[in-house]
Amino acid sequence: MGTLNFVFPNSLLDGTCKIVALGDSKLRCNKQRSSCFDPLRIGNCIDHQKLYKAKGRKGGSASKLKAVLDVDKKVESSGSSDVEGNESGSYDAIVIGSGIGGLVAATQLAVKGAKVLVLEKYVIPGGSSGFYERDGYKFDVGSSVMFGFSDKGNLNLITQALAAVGCRLEVIPDPTTVHFHLPNDLSVRIHREYDDFIEELVSKFPHEKEGIIKFYSECWKIFNSLNSLELKSLEEPIYLFGQFFKKPLECLTLAYYLPQNAGDIARKYIRDPGLLSFIDAECFIVSTVNALQTPMINASMVLCDRHFGGINYPVGGVGEIAKSLAKGLGDHGSQIIYRANVTSIILDNGKAVGVKLSDGRKFYAKTVVSNATRWDTFGKLLKAENLPKEEENFQKAYVKAPSFLSIHLGVKADVLPPDTDCHHFVLEDNWTNLEKPYGSIFLSIPTVLDSSLAPEGHHILHIFTTSSIEDYEGLSRKDYDAKKDLVAEKIISRLEKTLFPGLKSSILFKEVGTPKTHRRYLARDSGTYGPMPRGTPKGLLGMPFNTTAIDGLYCVGDSCFPGQGVIAVAFSGVMCAHRVAADLGFEEKSDVLDSALLRLLGWLRTLA
Repeated sequence: MGTLNFVFPNSLLDGTCKIVALGDSKLRCNKQRSSCFDPLRIGNCIDHQKLYKAKGRKGGSASKLKAVLDVDKKVESSGSSDVEGNESGSYDAIVIGSGIGGLVAATQLAVKGAKVLVLEKYVIPGGSSGFYERDGYKFDVGSSVMFGFSDKGNLNLITQALAAVGCRLEVIPDPTTVHFHLPNDLSVRIHREYDDFIEELVSKFPHEKEGIIKFYSECWKIFNSLNSLELKSLEEPIYLFGQFFKKPLECLTLAYYLPQNAGDIARKYIRDPGLLSFIDAECFIVSTVNALQTPMINASMVLCDRHFGGINYPVGGVGEIAKSLAKGLGDHGSQIIYRANVTSIILDNGKAVGVKLSDGRKFYAKTVVSNATRWDTFGKLLKAENLPKEEENFQKAYVKAPSFLSIHLGVKADVLPPDTDCHHFVLEDNWTNLEKPYGSIFLSIPTVLDSSLAPEGHHILHIFTTSSIEDYEGLSRKDYDAKKDLVAEKIISRLEKTLFPGLKSSILFKEVGTPKTHRRYLARDSGTYGPMPRGTPKGLLGMPFNTTAIDGLYCVGDSCFPGQGVIAVAFSGVMCAHRVAADLGFEEKSDVLDSALLRLLGWLRTLA
């Protein structure tokens, strides 16, 4: 067996094990931390192999290596790391990062005939929609709530993205999107069937029946307008005019709601402060801000899609989405290079023409698409002193949304009642804690839907709560570990008290990640998950789209319109691919109309 050189960082963990050589089934470890651990089951360092043998673990290091390198044979082949820098610039597009937004943009371009190169810092695709494995558990890195994953309508963007590259995943319907556990003993289940949800909510607030129906009816008006349109780039005028002539009423409806927020609409019909706070919690899951700061279009997408197409979990975990998209990308003649850490975007006379990697390699293309956050793109990949005016305006209007403290647990199955829902949102004492760090808790238990993700008789719990990176800066390693363990202990205690008595004693596996972990392994500035308005925004008017002030440079992901969430970043990817394809000549284009529309959109953003 030949020698392969790899560096495998922990997915969302802080211990680091560098596997520096693999030959003849022998692993050597260059430990940089007190803990040494391989979340992707490659094989522990020499110190830990003894522990594995003592516990009677099956499978040697070679089989564990295969578990990662065979994420999928097509992913492996498309992820070859021996590609040299392409000085000729024969790529049509380089995509920085393989999060869902970047993968959707890349695959949509590839199916149009473009030659695309995706550069991914980590060893598998997906970003915050990736996965890791340990001790027989398979954990989703991020949320397990999958919107846009049904088989009907135009907003099933994940399904469409997979279908475009000839992929289809088996899914498991989730009967309850989320179970809210809120102050004043308010418990509300978001049932898959809309009528069941409305009936339950009205039973909690019978005096607000009319207001409840009117508010959610407005959400449906927006959702139905969106769902009736062929979704492409809002920066491409030929498409926009075509959609307007086909669906003028729907387009005017969306234009009317574009500058409005969900909280303002809710207050037109609802007076009960408890019900308004519940709608705040509904929106907080979407945008990490309350309803008054959540664009009405964003809220409507998810508040209705959960009933229209429903929430469907992919068999094998959320990571299967990214794996399938990566496979489809390779099937269509394009490529992913893993362990490719982009450190800068190369400009030539003000135009983005390529990228440079940390190992010195350079790759060139006609266009560059950044799936990094806006702050990483303009400030790290491009020098901050050259910040375009529109990016200055964006950063004045928006701040970085908070990051998360993530806790992954493996527990004994009998600690959960038989009728436990998959997703829970917990805010026990006071509504004012909703947006405070560690104030509210989101919990996913994907093994409720797919038992294959854990050993028999066990469940997975993924707990996350908003957290600021400043809480963990400037600490020694010892103090850092102690603090994150203390915070995690408090969060678990709250869940034990509120939901699952005996939870602590049932824990068999635990790993904790902080905002620093998210920053390190997901390359997110401060660990952020998208922008958050500094004040009350005018709906989505202030959100940047895919084009930038840098010629040839585009952005995609949760820093772009329409914002955070899997369905939103998939939408961003579809829009970005259409705009890039038009600029590359794969789609119809009008230079005159393009220029006029982009100026109009730039002016509209200044109104926000």
